[in-house]
Amino acid sequence: MTDTSFRANLRRALSGAILAGLGLGLLLTPQSADAIMSTAFLQSRGAAPAPSGARALCQQYDWACATSQAPVQRVADEFRLIKAVNSQVNRAVRSIDDKRQYGVAENWALPTKRGGDCEDFALLKKYELIRRGIDPQRLLIATALDRKRNPHAVLIYRSDQGDYVLDNLTSQVKTWKSTRYFFLRMQDPAKPSRWMNVLRGA
Repeated sequence: MTDTSFRANLRRALSGAILAGLGLGLLLTPQSADAIMSTAFLQSRGAAPAPSGARALCQQYDWACATSQAPVQRVADEFRLIKAVNSQVNRAVRSIDDKRQYGVAENWALPTKRGGDCEDFALLKKYELIRRGIDPQRLLIATALDRKRNPHAVLIYRSDQGDYVLDNLTSQVKTWKSTRYFFLRMQDPAKPSRWMNVLRGA
């Protein structure tokens, strides 16, 4: 099911539903259903430059900026695969910052034998999930400020129900709102070689 058809079905269902659990007897309108869906996804606030370490990313790894060239056959139990890969990569890769490993502040690359930092974890997860059949346009690298307001990078999985976060700091796959991060930029779902501003927190 596409995002468009999912949203249309949800709008129809919610617009005729009564908020029985709240005992208010109020009907949700199509507009309020759209508002609920809009909070599930990180929305574009306009074009943004790529993060400094990612400016050569598409040349270095063409799969990191790939689009779906043909209709994609959805993977069975896709969310289970997402959670498994997140946990596997988190266990397999040691954390080491770019300054120690490369002598520079930012260098986006797949992890080495020594390990990698947050964006390297995100890249490896994206690579593994694409290799296992997930639509690359559902796998978007995002930059954020974590709960301590430190710069951070994660992989976003864009499901039909909303955006979920694959994070090297936890093996739990959470909705973007549940992370309590402030999201800054993200690859554009329509064309992952471009970046867009998000500027949104829970």
